[in-house]
Amino acid sequence: MKNLNRWRGQLSAVLGLLGCLALFGLPLASVHAASPQRHVVIVSIDGLAAYLVDDPKVPLPTIRKLARQGSIVDGGMTVSNPSVTWPNHTTLVTGVRPEKHGVLANGVLVRGAVGMPTVIDSHRDQSDLVRVPTIVDAAHAAGLSTAEVNWPCTRGSKSLDDQFPDVPNAVQYTTPRLRRELIELGLLDDETHASFNKNSVVSRDHIWTEAACHLIRERQPNLLLVHLLNVDYMHHKRGPQTSAGYTANAYADMCLARILAALDDAGIREQTTLIVVSDHGFISTPKAIRPNVVLRQAGLLTVDAGKLSEARVHVVPEGGIGLVYCTRPGEAAVDAEKFKEMFKGQEGVADVLLPNQYDQVGLQHPREYRQSPDAILVAAEGYSVSGSVNGDTLVASNTEAGTSIGSHGFLSSLPKMKAMCILSGAGIRQGGHLETIENIDVAPTVAMLLGLDYPNVDGKPLSAALLNE
Repeated sequence: MKNLNRWRGQLSAVLGLLGCLALFGLPLASVHAASPQRHVVIVSIDGLAAYLVDDPKVPLPTIRKLARQGSIVDGGMTVSNPSVTWPNHTTLVTGVRPEKHGVLANGVLVRGAVGMPTVIDSHRDQSDLVRVPTIVDAAHAAGLSTAEVNWPCTRGSKSLDDQFPDVPNAVQYTTPRLRRELIELGLLDDETHASFNKNSVVSRDHIWTEAACHLIRERQPNLLLVHLLNVDYMHHKRGPQTSAGYTANAYADMCLARILAALDDAGIREQTTLIVVSDHGFISTPKAIRPNVVLRQAGLLTVDAGKLSEARVHVVPEGGIGLVYCTRPGEAAVDAEKFKEMFKGQEGVADVLLPNQYDQVGLQHPREYRQSPDAILVAAEGYSVSGSVNGDTLVASNTEAGTSIGSHGFLSSLPKMKAMCILSGAGIRQGGHLETIENIDVAPTVAMLLGLDYPNVDGKPLSAALLNE
């Protein structure tokens, strides 16, 4: 009977992979034998810029030890545009850029009716956000066990055995058995998100870390995704390379050490590859530009009770860039050109990109993808983009504009936007140094480590970091 059940499970896994590929219109590839005795853990420390790994003021003993024992990408890993959290976490697990996977913000960009502003809706399932299969889908379909803790764009995934997703109301969408176990462990007070939401971001990183450790000890998933947030929060609030920032860096390193200890406890350290990454870098932004103020003064948007109510043209801020939306379809191209004329050369503005330049930044033309903006406003280094409609000047201090003292979201070509990438453990060369890579290379590397077929990626395995087995 056990053999029969095992055969049924394997058949179901193969059929699942075929169905997954067919669903997305992808060619069917031969299914390689996955490696059930191998494990990959990806830990993303949100906002830990690559340059911090070499900053002697940053206490990162665990991270630096992993780099010595494994391979590190010197100078950091080039991320996707826009250099924000959800798009880049999706790139990490798909091996393709946002122009293909479709995630352009921390949610779905929903264009309104004519004259109405575009809004970001974060209350969405993976199926609403991501247009291609992920490496998790491939692993699950091949019969491997999978789990995630606070990973973006995974809500409602059918490919995760356990999940605690990075979405609003996360506890509500946590796998029931994991939610019950976290309550029993005292990590969650109850089954409501309201009680979890009362925790500080430091406490949440603790809960997410301990949840990951629990999954490692109890389930030993073949593929585990973990996302920690406190570094990003503190870099926004206090800035990178500050005392508060260094403290957050050190705490993340301690959380990583806890995960390593759990691998030892589970007896799978020797069979596990650890990939430690970040999703983007960070820079200080003491000033901000407020394009919507200028658009309000030009009569191109309307403000009601201090808030944007209607707009012919408006800007959705993404840190170091602003996504420009023109709401009259027949006139959008002309309005975008006029927007460029208004802002090009102004203080704090590095560039304004129009759709014919989107191939340079890995985005689709708005006529091909409705979420794509009609233009992209690029801030100069030291300035962030504010969405504020209030005030009288384009340039303001970050305090007056209501923006963060530390920001990301800048074009990925900016050196300080590069992300950390370290590979260590099973199958990884010791003392390896890789030249700059893109984060599209992570998913195909995971596929090779786990013995998965994962076609249709833009990246390639990091062969220079892998042992010949």
